[in-house]
Amino acid sequence: MTDSSPIKVGQLSIRYLVDGSAAGSVGMFELKVPPSSNVPPPHSHTNNDECVYVLKGTLRYSVDADVRDLSAGESMYSPRGSVHQFSNPFNAEVRALIVQSPDIGAQYFRDVAAVVTAGGPPDKAALISVMARYGLVPASPGGA
Repeated sequence: MTDSSPIKVGQLSIRYLVDGSAAGSVGMFELKVPPSSNVPPPHSHTNNDECVYVLKGTLRYSVDADVRDLSAGESMYSPRGSVHQFSNPFNAEVRALIVQSPDIGAQYFRDVAAVVTAGGPPDKAALISVMARYGLVPASPGGA
């Protein structure tokens, strides 16, 4: 059974619906992104494909050089290895459904939340270390 309590990472909220990480299967979570919130840096996944489906609002999403403003009912796919990122430069909160295969798992977000909420500015080295443990690779500055 998945613990469906929201995980707060800064201003973002992640509510796991299906945590497939233990079984190495598909996972699914709801992501809430308030307007102008801090978001993860551009990154790629070594082991996971990801699909975002917008439920409410408009989410700016990019995969490699393809940047789109996705409205409710629209989706975008990030194959493993592609550099992707998202933001909400609009006036309303975004709700999106994220599907990963295989799933990275809720524990990743709990680990990131622990670094972000440790007090003071987030420790970049600690965040990169957490990302690396789960197969996430920050994009090089100025490009993929």
